Amino acid sequence: MSTSAIAEKYNVLMVEGNGASEGIFERGFKNIFAVLTPAGNYTQSALELLSEKGAKTAVIAYEDTAFPTSVADGAQKWAAEYGFDVLAVETYPKDVADVSAIMTKFRDLEPDVFVGGGHFNDALLFVRAAKELNFSPKAMVITVGPSNPEFVTEVGSDADYILGPTQWEGTMSWQDEWFGTAAEYHERYLGLWGEPPSYQAAESTATALALQLAIEDAGSMDTDAVRQALYDLDVTTFYGPINFDDTGKNAGKPMGTVQIQSGVINVVAPTIAAVEDIIYPMPPWSER
Repeated sequence: MSTSAIAEKYNVLMVEGNGASEGIFERGFKNIFAVLTPAGNYTQSALELLSEKGAKTAVIAYEDTAFPTSVADGAQKWAAEYGFDVLAVETYPKDVADVSAIMTKFRDLEPDVFVGGGHFNDALLFVRAAKELNFSPKAMVITVGPSNPEFVTEVGSDADYILGPTQWEGTMSWQDEWFGTAAEYHERYLGLWGEPPSYQAAESTATALALQLAIEDAGSMDTDAVRQALYDLDVTTFYGPINFDDTGKNAGKPMGTVQIQSGVINVVAPTIAAVEDIIYPMPPWSER
């Protein structure tokens, strides 16, 4: 937020790939552009798929900061869109160390779906508390954690069946003339750095690519010309479609959903990008 305010003040273009909060794009700024799907859409494909599978009730917990709040607001919007009855919404402070009170309340409501909006450590807390308290909804949708291979490392087999949004995975169908397919980008990154790329790495690469393409299209380094070229950009890349709306958000790219299945992060939604079917309902803790 603060960096984009500085860029706006000094009329410097800022193309970014790691700030998804809706609030970034609601200030009327003309110099901020983001290649990633905005936070309000993080849960859309998961909730749509779960609704199709018969889920009818949901609970939502989120950290009281900008990004998780945008995720939670979006989750409530999409829950209403897909016919869910939201039984409860709870918030908690940044750097919380214990979510057991929230999870106990949710367990007693017996929802079909739990949605957790936070960061990586919050995802660990949600899963550990759910197991300890025997809170077994039919699906758990948690931001940030499940798409990160470290999540499986941290919680082991307890990560199985957990769903999470993802900006990008190496198995997706997107491709371009610069990096090839998503899988080819994955292998190239792995070869260079000795570890698989996270979606944060892919979206950071896409950020630089979008700015380069806009400069080439503008044929100039003039700020006004490159800004207009960014607004006009409409391209499919290894990371997905990039098409900025008048606020600078990427209106072209759908959010993916992954599910951890036997320790493997598999894309299960949207259909165009899915490599496996969702496992729903997930088995109760007592039956694993």
